[in-house]
Amino acid sequence: MLPKPEVIQLLTHATVFACPSIYEPLGIVNLEAMACGTAVVGSRTGGIPEVVADGETGLLVPVGEPEPLADALNVLLRDPDRAEAMGQAGRKRAVSEFAWPAIAAQTADLYAELTH
Repeated sequence: MLPKPEVIQLLTHATVFACPSIYEPLGIVNLEAMACGTAVVGSRTGGIPEVVADGETGLLVPVGEPEPLADALNVLLRDPDRAEAMGQAGRKRAVSEFAWPAIAAQTADLYAELTH
């Protein structure tokens, strides 16, 4: 475990973040990377596909298959402009859909829908 400022520094300077999980209920680590403007390569499992928009904010790969994971990482490492664009799209998505103001608005909308 690193202190939060060090994690932020590492993520903001990374070209890509890899999350080869077997299962993630939501994948907050992916949101943290996206919030730092880093493209994500993650397993297509659990909540990761809800967080990472495949082809837009990162790349999703099959669970437990090292070759597609390596291929996806290499694709982004060989094309830093694409990785940068995905990172910026990821930052925008993290803020617009997963930041506390967005979560609060979604919750308020749901409550309003349920009470009418």
